[in-house]
Amino acid sequence: MSLQSLASIENWPVPTAAAAVVRADGTVLGAHGPGGRRFALASVTKPLAAYAALVAYEEGAVELDEPAGPAGSTVRHLLAHTSGLAFDEHRVTSAPGERRLYSNAGFEVLGDHIAKATEIPFGDYLRQAVLEPLGMTSTTLDGSPAKDGVSTVDDLVRFAAEVQAPRLLDPRTVAEAMTVQFPGTKGVLPGYGHQNPNDWGLGFEIRDSKSPHWTGSSSSPGTFGHFGQSGTFLWVDPVVGVACVALTDRAFGAWASEVWPAFTDAVVAEVSGGA
Repeated sequence: MSLQSLASIENWPVPTAAAAVVRADGTVLGAHGPGGRRFALASVTKPLAAYAALVAYEEGAVELDEPAGPAGSTVRHLLAHTSGLAFDEHRVTSAPGERRLYSNAGFEVLGDHIAKATEIPFGDYLRQAVLEPLGMTSTTLDGSPAKDGVSTVDDLVRFAAEVQAPRLLDPRTVAEAMTVQFPGTKGVLPGYGHQNPNDWGLGFEIRDSKSPHWTGSSSSPGTFGHFGQSGTFLWVDPVVGVACVALTDRAFGAWASEVWPAFTDAVVAEVSGGA
């Protein structure tokens, strides 16, 4: 089936947009816009980086609960934004596990930790561990593992299919990544204010009952993913059984908060009705 709901990206107030919806088996149910165009991902880089970190864990290069980052922090804390590091500074603002402090610095420390453990620069490790095996030939990371990825919708649907039906990782590892880490932790969801709790998995944000939120009102509580300040998002709704990727070239702002939830609700409704 071809999803009519995807055509609504034509009405988004952005210069360029591309989107697609994919099932776990890799079947693309619909796509709209330039699927091969490369867009800056901003924080949609984090799920890719997290997946590489989980490969490093399964390879035995790191353990989730080994020390990493500030005193008392672990790889798990860094992945779950509970290390205590500030948003964009390598400065400790709280004790590990105390608050959900969304932290680009934390992912940079994580990347350095994995690079040291594997003796491979993190961008190269991501390419070898995730991008090349999935055929994501148009995706690169030159810089911060928190925000400097560049990719295409065509590549990200491959990743979105992998996350739904893992081949690179044990499904139990991926299930752990989509499970709330440090339950009950409150904090700020960037762009959406204080959330109590502000649930997060290992590198993936978990929707649960957050309000307001960038996904739809009909998105299941188990929906997980990430959005980026470059006007990008990737979500997986395990109840509906699909993932959706949307990339744009306009910075996140009020426009996105307005159009993304309605878009997601339209996609969920169409997929559910035609499933």
